[in-house]
Amino acid sequence: MHLREIWRFPVKSMRGEQLKSVELTDNGLTGDRHVHVRDSRGLLTARVRSRLLGLSATTAEDGGVLVNGHPWDGPEAAELIRGAAGPDAEAVRYAGRERFDVLNLTVITDGAAQALGHDPRRLRSNLVIGGVPGLSERDWPGRTLRIGDAVIGVLKLRSRCVMTTVDPDTGERNHDVLRDIHRLYGGTFALDCWVASPGTVTEGDEVRLTDEEWPEPVRGGWIVGAPYVVP
Repeated sequence: MHLREIWRFPVKSMRGEQLKSVELTDNGLTGDRHVHVRDSRGLLTARVRSRLLGLSATTAEDGGVLVNGHPWDGPEAAELIRGAAGPDAEAVRYAGRERFDVLNLTVITDGAAQALGHDPRRLRSNLVIGGVPGLSERDWPGRTLRIGDAVIGVLKLRSRCVMTTVDPDTGERNHDVLRDIHRLYGGTFALDCWVASPGTVTEGDEVRLTDEEWPEPVRGGWIVGAPYVVP
């Protein structure tokens, strides 16, 4: 097995960027989901503002976050965000663990993506593992992955939501995607994981599946209706 793809999402619910190498920390990929969109009621994601997925989030050479090539906190990005998410929507920066829906890493394998039969970018995984037959990943919860000098714990199969119905290029919805996931796979696909031991991973790295035991992580997750706290 090998590390086939690395994806980072600098802004939660926007399109991400493919990387050749990245540092995994105990707070996830460096620079992953460090900016979010909110309005007066709290966090906004593509579950209810699907047009956010039409915006592209990338990282500049100086480490700054860009939205469609514009600084995330500048007037051009602000206008794009309001157009996608509503007139009082704004971007905020926050790197706390709560920015993740469940854990700080999502993993999928090429075999599972092929079995699903839809563009795997819909699943917004951070790491794509290559050289894995069929649906073997569904037997991985409770095990660990060694990639480069990092160790990744696999907690459970990931529950999927309406975001999978949005085409990552056109923004059009195909509800058959989520129906297929529920009908064929019990509503779960890909893997909720965490960084058990930090390190650098690089495209092409060997991936080893092991039975090492690591303490289960403290889980993040948004609390619906709770105030959005920015340090």
